Amino acid sequence: MRILKKIFSKSRSQEDGIFFDAIEKILGFKPIKIDHYKKAFTHRSVNKLSGDGNPINYERLEFLGDAMLSSVIAAHLFNEAPLGDEGYLTKMRSKIVSREHLNELGKDLNLIKFVESKVPVQHFGENIHGNIFESLIGAIYLDRGYIYCEKFIQKRVIIPYVDISRLEGKVISYKSLVIEWCQKEKKIFHYDIFEDNGIDGQRLFGVKLSIDEKVIAKARATSKKKAEEKASQRAYFAFQSQMDKK
Repeated sequence: MRILKKIFSKSRSQEDGIFFDAIEKILGFKPIKIDHYKKAFTHRSVNKLSGDGNPINYERLEFLGDAMLSSVIAAHLFNEAPLGDEGYLTKMRSKIVSREHLNELGKDLNLIKFVESKVPVQHFGENIHGNIFESLIGAIYLDRGYIYCEKFIQKRVIIPYVDISRLEGKVISYKSLVIEWCQKEKKIFHYDIFEDNGIDGQRLFGVKLSIDEKVIAKARATSKKKAEEKASQRAYFAFQSQMDKK
């Protein structure tokens, strides 16, 4: 067995060996085909092509990982929340696999340090962390199959983070809450959006949220969607006692 181990370690380059050890530590089990994991961290800017001319990057693995993650989480919720109907289960799964949560998971594992890219790290958006987390799951599926995918998701997502009673009170979208409350209470609301160049010419978007013709909250962010969500969160806290009674 030792002889085989030595032969195997010699067959990998030193760089591959370091990568292999780092991935094994994250996974909790040994990879078999390390190339799957290399692909999981390859950004499209590298412009790598396979022998048959197909692009080599993490985007297809991200799609596969998203499906695997959704499947494992759905099975867990189905078993752990036997009284939950389809709508409840769907909402709970959305909370667990939200982009915000996936980004946190990717950051916790510091996956971005493995990314091969021609784009500077500081130019990546926040979602790179969640995208890479999903592509890693896709690589696990191709390398070791569904059972190991489930094993990894249990260890890195379900055991440390999935508390059903806590998730029931977690807000996915403050904007949806505000809109739902305004419609129910027959209040007139609108989001006024304007471009704001901010500091040092950085492109930002400003949002004013008005309810019954009164400005309730203002916010700025790098996208309209983020600015609206931030303004909605501030409005929610301003009306929380009323909204929670709905």
